[in-house]
Amino acid sequence: MTMADPHHLRRVQLIRKGVLALAIAAVVALAAISQSLGGETPLHERLEAFGIALIALCVVGRAWCSLYIGGRKKAEIVNLGPYSISRNPLYVFSFMGAFGMGAQTGSLTIATLFLLIAVGVFYLTVRQEEAWLEGAFGEPYRAYMARTPRFWPDFSKWRDTDTLEVKPVFFLTTLRDGLAFFLAVPLFEALERAQEVGWVHILFSLP
Repeated sequence: MTMADPHHLRRVQLIRKGVLALAIAAVVALAAISQSLGGETPLHERLEAFGIALIALCVVGRAWCSLYIGGRKKAEIVNLGPYSISRNPLYVFSFMGAFGMGAQTGSLTIATLFLLIAVGVFYLTVRQEEAWLEGAFGEPYRAYMARTPRFWPDFSKWRDTDTLEVKPVFFLTTLRDGLAFFLAVPLFEALERAQEVGWVHILFSLP
């Protein structure tokens, strides 16, 4: 078994955060110069409300996952609770949050772009993480990969435990990071107001 670089996962996470931030900034800029097709419609409002619900689910789901994975990824194979049905449930909840963020524009196009960015960046991150974990844990991790989907959960494989050793610092960090998804609400509301008063000019409309 090849010895895994203990700093590799941290580098991957830092690169992932940087790329994700740049990509999101580009889509926010696109949202600033566009508006949802038809303006403020009932569909626009429903999409925003659906997005907020997804962000709330994302925050709760990510916090739940952190109870199982917090501080353990480099030390052991976590395969209980949400990690028994998906190898990356925390990222699955992040996909929901990404769509919910984009939905605050009222544009299905922008919401989908947010989702595609998240899927693309996290997919590349997961490939790097899997290579590291396989190098660190060998055959036990390959067996886990074989029986557990990478993203989409297989609920028939659910396994759990009666007790967990929880590390509050990781739970609180994940909760804090998740709550940041809600910043999309005031951000896009501010962009809409800026468009209304003419501070930002709308160049085109998106469905």
